[in-house]
Amino acid sequence: MKLGTLRHPEKRDGELVVVSRDNSKAVKVPEIAGNLREAFDTWSTSKPKLQETFERLEAGEMKEAFDVNPCEMHSPMPRTFQWADGSAFIHHIRLVRMARNAPMPEGLETVPLMYQGGSDSFLAPLDSIPQVDFAHGTDFEGEVGVIVGDVPMGVSPEKALEHIELLVIINDVSLRGLIPDELKAGFGFFQGKPSSAFAPFAVTPDELGDAWKDGRIHLPLSVELNGEFFGKANAKEMHFHFGELIAHAARTRHLAAGTIIGSGTVSNENRDMGSSCLAEKRMLEKIDEGAIKTPFMKVGDKVKIQMLNAAGENVFGTIEQEVVKYDSPN
Repeated sequence: MKLGTLRHPEKRDGELVVVSRDNSKAVKVPEIAGNLREAFDTWSTSKPKLQETFERLEAGEMKEAFDVNPCEMHSPMPRTFQWADGSAFIHHIRLVRMARNAPMPEGLETVPLMYQGGSDSFLAPLDSIPQVDFAHGTDFEGEVGVIVGDVPMGVSPEKALEHIELLVIINDVSLRGLIPDELKAGFGFFQGKPSSAFAPFAVTPDELGDAWKDGRIHLPLSVELNGEFFGKANAKEMHFHFGELIAHAARTRHLAAGTIIGSGTVSNENRDMGSSCLAEKRMLEKIDEGAIKTPFMKVGDKVKIQMLNAAGENVFGTIEQEVVKYDSPN
């Protein structure tokens, strides 16, 4: 099953739609749920109804189906109750820590890193990335993620996998110039992590077939910068699988249905796979050549993120964003 959300001028949560497997057709389902956040409130009853609608759409039985226009799509959840981003790719952790001359965390290979991001307003997949100041170090971060149902506190990693309902891909925008001072203060990210964007479609794990196993997505994440190849790191190389990330988040609290858990930047040790963020590429330049050559994003730069399956199908749709100058109202 594949779901998406249409933009709506008067509804912050947009309008929920069921989307065809080839991303070409969609149908509104107000009789099931007005939006995806609402659908998760009654997921045990709304899920089978959405699945039935998807099957009918695939069979060509939905006369009210319409053509999907990417410009009309929002992130699958324009906002949600909780967005918790992990850092499950250890190669990425090592490189970004080196970039800011920070020590490696204790328990690097045994305890996941995670922060709570802002979930009140996500960017749409084709929205611009506003830049207040080039010195802030605007960066993209290509990630994969999951949306869970209700998760009980203290769940085991194995049981946590059973609570995964939908899969997504993400551009977790970061402001690298602000992060070091925020972390030095000892209270974590805030200003350095503005709104993230998601590809337009969220899919159930079965839509990935054999590419979903061991709590990981076994597919490369394609990243382009200004129309040129930047990375194709395979998401299968997560050190911590999603069950472990969910269990970590639920150690001392229940997770409400609709919580999104991110993988952190997809990263592979194989240099031929490129990178999924600028910070990694910059650090590799410093290691290999003694100097950083690649700047952070400037006004006019464009990033494109998508994930193709073995058949070349664009599973989640495309994130394509341009950096624009933000003019403060003051």
